[in-house]
Amino acid sequence: MCGIAGAWAPHPDDASVLHALGTAMGAAIAHRGPDDAGTWVDADAGLVLSHRRLSILDLSPLGHQPMASADGRWQLAYNGEIYNHAALRAELAALGHGFRGHSDTEVLVAAIAQWGVDEALSRANGMFAFAAWDTRARALWLARDRVGKKPLYYGWSGDGSFVFGSELAALRAHPALSAAVDPDALALLLRFDYIPAPHAILRGVHKLAAGRLLRVDARRLAGGAAGHDPARDQQAWWNARERQEAMIARGFDGDEAAALDALDALLRDATALRMEADVPLGAFLSGGTDSSLVTALMQAQSPRPVRSFSIGFDNAVHDESAHAAAVARHLGTEHTELHVDGHAALDLVPAMPRVFDEPFADSSQLPMALLCRMTRRHVTVALSGDGGDELFFGYGRYARALRNHRNMARVPAPLRRTLGHDRGEAARLGGLAALRAALAADGLQGAARQRVQRWRDPEAVVIGAHRLSTAYDSPSALPRNGTAADALMALDFACYLPEDILAKVDRASMAASLEARAPLLDWRVAEFAWSLPLAMKWQGGTLKHLPKRLLGRYLPEALVHRPKSGFGAPVGDWLRGPLRDWAEAQLDERRLHEEGHFDPAPVRALWREFQAGQRKWHTHLWGVLMFQAWRQTLDT
Repeated sequence: MCGIAGAWAPHPDDASVLHALGTAMGAAIAHRGPDDAGTWVDADAGLVLSHRRLSILDLSPLGHQPMASADGRWQLAYNGEIYNHAALRAELAALGHGFRGHSDTEVLVAAIAQWGVDEALSRANGMFAFAAWDTRARALWLARDRVGKKPLYYGWSGDGSFVFGSELAALRAHPALSAAVDPDALALLLRFDYIPAPHAILRGVHKLAAGRLLRVDARRLAGGAAGHDPARDQQAWWNARERQEAMIARGFDGDEAAALDALDALLRDATALRMEADVPLGAFLSGGTDSSLVTALMQAQSPRPVRSFSIGFDNAVHDESAHAAAVARHLGTEHTELHVDGHAALDLVPAMPRVFDEPFADSSQLPMALLCRMTRRHVTVALSGDGGDELFFGYGRYARALRNHRNMARVPAPLRRTLGHDRGEAARLGGLAALRAALAADGLQGAARQRVQRWRDPEAVVIGAHRLSTAYDSPSALPRNGTAADALMALDFACYLPEDILAKVDRASMAASLEARAPLLDWRVAEFAWSLPLAMKWQGGTLKHLPKRLLGRYLPEALVHRPKSGFGAPVGDWLRGPLRDWAEAQLDERRLHEEGHFDPAPVRALWREFQAGQRKWHTHLWGVLMFQAWRQTLDT
């Protein structure tokens, strides 16, 4: 787990200037890799690659990056882990490749040299984002893993340079990068609490989407931002929707008992692969189905007690620590619990814009950041249960969206359009207007969007914003076969999972220099889950039916079946209490007017209604607050 950055100028440059630039860009993300730093320059091409290393495999200097291929053709700056590196190493050795160390980086660059970028990607099982420079073809390749575990930003600076990095902070270290806010992306933040790829908060900057590959050559470099279309230029090397369609068509050939055995074997292997490390390792344990299952599978394959970590709040609604402790006792893990009285989380609020780098408003960012900080005091790698909900029908909102979709289908389309017409500003305020919006929603995607969005018409709040399409709007995001439930999970897998859940874990863990691994997001597990019928995921009102049955092999039923609890923070209480003055300063009407990002009237209206106890607007306001706090970092 590391951080990468770099720049490619449209003309040759002095090597010392490029080296200084790369070093500065890497230093901006030093938290992602505190163990080592490296910079490599091709002055004739005007290119610099920078790397910050968090040493996990092969702690020796033989794992230093950027790393060259044995033939000297390729230079690689890489962030992540290739879990099947041992198998790939054996295959490459049989083809004549020699290896000096035992890092997965050396295996990846050898795979690229042997098979090319595309085939190396298809053979790799891991989480990663990388930049590979082909010195022969003078071409730069950027790639992101199948699911989107690791982030990668890119764009063009004011001097025509192509810039990229693991976080926006690296790009912002380039002196010619514009810091202008993109109002369309800001509207997405208010709608979803996050900004989905390929969009980013700064104009001219994009995120590489999950499973995508971008090749930049001299012609594309010269074309700059004006000639770049992310939808066209980001090529899919792994297409989740197509793979889901294929697995739905294939189906699972067996009964539930066979599926249970298959899931057990597959998850055991996925977990074992992610337990390899040359540093201390543990697990996040909330006590929910997914984290409990991962921890159980770790303990079943470990000769000593696994280190497990949980967090609890003094607000009982958000405290799962007692249940996590009960799971830990049964499994026999060495458990560490952090109980937060509220002050620790409150102290973190001002730091959130720098931790998350880009405006981010999922309030579970606070406990996640605290959990990662605590965990890093004991281990360097932690396994998580992320991905189970999106693969195995784990959200109650799925069932509600299906119900709403069925109800909407009974209303004639002309009537739905009439009821939803001209909802405008009122739709933002819920009640009857929200019902009209739901009735006007565009089928299943509309029903799903209603369940995940905050502000219903953020373009009316963000000055100069236009609506951008996301997976929740585009028919191409939906599988062309399967059930409505399959479609709902596909939408979240394409958008909510990588851009909210995984972004949150990446930023919180990397801010603490901690590596987080997710066995449930092994691509083989995903494809297996897509092959299963809905009855094996949702049965008798039970969400995640098959994973819970599997967990029953390791835990007593009393610890398996319990109501699902969110992983959040009592933000509403804080905004009416200890954070009230801070929030008031962020939402000051004069400040909003002078900065020119928001129409002050609707924002202040929500703030007044919230403080009066009329509506629970804290989730809507948190997005505005996180942006306002983040915007201050542009000036520092």
